[in-house]
Parts: sequence; C-alpha cells; structure tokens
Amino acid sequence: MDWINAIVQGVLLGGLYALFAAGLSLIFGVMRLVNIAHGDFIVLAAFLALSTTTALGINPLLTLAIVVPVMAGIGYVLQRGILNQTLGDDILPPLLVTFGLSVIIQNGLLEVYSADPQKMNAGPIETASVALPGGLNVGVLPLVMFAVSVAVIAGLQWIFYQTALGRAFRAVSDKQDIAQLMGLNKAHVFGLAMALSLAVVAVAGVFLGIRTSFDPSIGPGRLIFGFEAVIIGGLGNLWGTLIGGIILGVSQNIGAQINPGWQLLAGHIAFLIVLAVKPRGLFPRIDG
Repeated sequence: MDWINAIVQGVLLGGLYALFAAGLSLIFGVMRLVNIAHGDFIVLAAFLALSTTTALGINPLLTLAIVVPVMAGIGYVLQRGILNQTLGDDILPPLLVTFGLSVIIQNGLLEVYSADPQKMNAGPIETASVALPGGLNVGVLPLVMFAVSVAVIAGLQWIFYQTALGRAFRAVSDKQDIAQLMGLNKAHVFGLAMALSLAVVAVAGVFLGIRTSFDPSIGPGRLIFGFEAVIIGGLGNLWGTLIGGIILGVSQNIGAQINPGWQLLAGHIAFLIVLAVKPRGLFPRIDG
C-alpha cells in the first residue's frame, strides 16, 4: 500500500510541476524562446502573494485575483520592452538576457525580503484530507492543485485552438513574415503570449508558496523541474507537459520510497531515460 500511496502522491505532485512547465511550453511553442528566468518569476509570484496576504490579511488563494493580472502585466511589458528586441535567428541573446533577469530578480528579492525562508498559511485546507478505499488518505490541497493544473492546461489548449488569439499565436509561430503581411502585429502577439505565460506562472507561484517554504534562491531548482517536465512530455505540447510533470512527480516519490535521499535523483534519472530513448520527448508535436 505504501507504493500505491507513493504513486498517488506523485501524480498529484505532478500537477504542480505541470504548472511550473506550462508557461515554458507555451512561450517555446509560440516564439521558440527559452526563458532562463522562468523559475525566478515563479518565486517572484510567491513573494507578491506573500506581500498581498500580509497587507490585506486575506487567504493566499484569494491573492490569485491580484497576482495573476500583475504578473501578466509584467510579462507583457517585459516582452514588448526587452525580449522582443532579442528575438531572431541567434538563440544566444534571449538566453543571455533572461539569465540576466534571473540574477536581477534573485538579488532584488534578496534585498527586499532577505534570505529567510517564507511560507504562506492557507488555513484548514492545508491539513484536510479525503479518505480513499484501502486506507489511503489524499490531501485536499494537492487535489485542488492537480485540478487547477488540469483546468489551466485545458484553458490554454482551448485558447490555442478555439480562439482568434490562439490562431494568432499559431500564425506567428509558423510563418512570422506571412502573419505580419496578413496584418498581425508580431510584437503585440508575442507580448500577449508572455503575459499568458506569466499568468500561469502566478498560479504556480501561489501554490508553491502554500505547499512549501520558499526563498529568493530556489528559482533555478523550479526551472529545472519545469524543463524536465516539458522535455519529458515533448516541447510545445501542453498535455504532454502535464504527463511529463506526472512522470517526474511519480519518479521522485518512488525514489523517496526506496530511500529519502534518492527523491530528486530518481526524477533526474527518469528524465535522462526519456531523453535517451526519445530525445524530442514522449509527445513532441504541439498539435492536439
């Protein structure tokens, strides 16, 4: 039963990893941009939620109403003001700029919040659980996080394939020059893509801050989990990202079940196995 419990908990943990990865997958699918600062934006969102909770005295989950639009606005301004200037045939400039952003965000958060670990208290939902047959107990908060991750990915998939904005994303992704000839403003579309990406990052950051403690230095670790989930699932495939997150979460929990010190190692081994067998991931196409 302990193994079954480890797998169930790993699946639910995979929902959080999918939230880490969905924004990465989105912007890579639209503009082939790899955002090195992605993990630091997750931590920034967690700190914004912490400040909002402290200032307004509200439940951290309610801060989503504030943090999501704020992060989306940051994403749009960042893309239009800086990142659009770096996009081109050479992938090095955006990598260097986002690396610089990562350093700036980490040091800025360190200056404002110090290096002390922080955590948000969401109240009774953190300890509430649901009893399942066989003596299993599943936490309500992990269930909520998994349900939200599925809803977020389903929403992104709907935007991509059922809306005018999604058609614009796909058009500039496939043929940028032709899309501009048809009247699309590439810079604006890329800005909207980054805004959507950081809106998802905001959701991930709030749940991260509720689930565990966080400090300004943990961004690169969240970036690695996001990268691994994206690559396992397949670059640019949103549902593949969810499956990649689940594989990563289950691998880590099974590793921890064998030996607590093997938790992270097991996840990395699963990632390397998938990379060796299928270098483009399990579901590499964005079509869905």
